Amino acid sequence: MRKLGVLDLNRISTDEFKKVDKMPLVVVLDNVRSLYNVGSVFRTSDAFLVNSIYLCGITSVPPNAEIHKTALGAEFSVDWKYFERTQDAVEALKAEGYFVYSVEQVEGSVMLPELKLEEGKKYAVVMGNEVKGVQQEVVDMSDGCIELPQYGTKHSLNVSVTTGIVIWNFFTQIGHK
Repeated sequence: MRKLGVLDLNRISTDEFKKVDKMPLVVVLDNVRSLYNVGSVFRTSDAFLVNSIYLCGITSVPPNAEIHKTALGAEFSVDWKYFERTQDAVEALKAEGYFVYSVEQVEGSVMLPELKLEEGKKYAVVMGNEVKGVQQEVVDMSDGCIELPQYGTKHSLNVSVTTGIVIWNFFTQIGHK
């Protein structure tokens, strides 16, 4: 087997990315402090045609060298908006007809493998701070909560890893066909 080079992969340009149909998913970062996590979310969002990213609170915004280090230019392809308060982002999404999930361990959460998405519906997922998770007020505003089942000794995963798993699940159900 021969490894494929960059030219073999036939990737689209940033301009082409802007024009292609996106998955009806907005990723909301609720006070994510690590710039590398933010960059990683941009890169994963580019890979799976996420509609946009909402950066909230203390979450840094592009342009930023540390975000670029992990985004590798995806901060230029994926649309993003900044909100001072995550609550305002959730209100705006709901006003636009989005079904908002927080990804958090709560009573009554839906385990990710059991999540069933509807074709034609618009979704948003709120990803929380690396230490505190999604703010309780944001959880309260959400239409539902998603939880990732875990079987080891740790109670959580890195936020960018969790985001990648969630995006992949959404992509396999409602992504670009």
